[in-house]
Amino acid sequence: MHFHDDSLFPEVQEKLVITVAPYGPEWEVDDFREDLPLTMEEHIQKAVDCYEAGATVLHIHVRELDGKGSKRLSKFNELLAGLREAVPDMILQVGGSISFSPEGEGADAKWLSDDARHLLATLDPAPDQVTIAINTSQMNLMDLMTADDLAGTSMERPELAAAYREMTVPAGPEWVDEHLRRLQAAGIQPQFQLGSLAQLESVERLIRRGVYTGPLNLTWVAIGGGQEGPNPYNIMNFVQRVPDGAILTLETLMRSVLPVNAMGIAMGLHTRCGNEDTLWGRKGEKMTSVEQVKQLVRIANELGREVATGKEAREIYKIGETYRNADETLAKLGYAPNRRPGQVGFTGHA
Repeated sequence: MHFHDDSLFPEVQEKLVITVAPYGPEWEVDDFREDLPLTMEEHIQKAVDCYEAGATVLHIHVRELDGKGSKRLSKFNELLAGLREAVPDMILQVGGSISFSPEGEGADAKWLSDDARHLLATLDPAPDQVTIAINTSQMNLMDLMTADDLAGTSMERPELAAAYREMTVPAGPEWVDEHLRRLQAAGIQPQFQLGSLAQLESVERLIRRGVYTGPLNLTWVAIGGGQEGPNPYNIMNFVQRVPDGAILTLETLMRSVLPVNAMGIAMGLHTRCGNEDTLWGRKGEKMTSVEQVKQLVRIANELGREVATGKEAREIYKIGETYRNADETLAKLGYAPNRRPGQVGFTGHA
């Protein structure tokens, strides 16, 4: 991404798109019962409250009534139908893991199988987005957690902490190619969840080969344990490699969420918050997802940056747009074109 001399002036920045992840699949409901929804009605009301606070993208997981993360597509269909009616302008983004919470005491925390995750392309009603991981990697949620982060939560239990410490993200090349094919055929936009520059480079190769053609919406996932950490140098190295035509959201965890989001707002990037990312405001004080959204709106207002409405967020994300082929995608995103047969030297933009 290229920064001009005026790039930090809010009047030339895109309006801020706030993603909220208010369903916290890694937590047990008693970890923060005031904020973690259980019933379907609570799930839908949480979305309404976050939207009214200023969030325009909803990252979706759903719980069963026993409190565990649901792995049933019928539950997702039920929630999506309710959300379409309750928050019609909100971008509905289903978490591609479906749920990574352990099934029982001492069980592994793991993502569903390749075939099960492919079925996200058959959800009805279809979401606007499904998040997709690139390249199989470690997802050790405990790597950056402090004792303060875990205090008074279920993750203080050794067996649960061990399950999340050993979690991996299965995202091999054959699965990625097929998943992108199915999502695009269903008219669902992928939201690429990327924890390193290596993963961003893999996405570029997918585009150059024509496996993915369309707008490029990225989330930089800085949660450590196989992904990058919330280091400002990591942010800027990643930003420098993202093409100018992409949309970039920053994601991290626990008490790094607010400072990273503040940097993102100032730089013209986009933000993510909610109890899936952190339960905490000030040290030792829990903060609801709605309160986190309102906090980001206040910071944006202080900096003079406008917050996008739902319809404006859809335009920024280019929901519903498709591109014909690799050449058009590269040009729209601001990547250099593919090398033509016989061409030597550096490729240049048209």
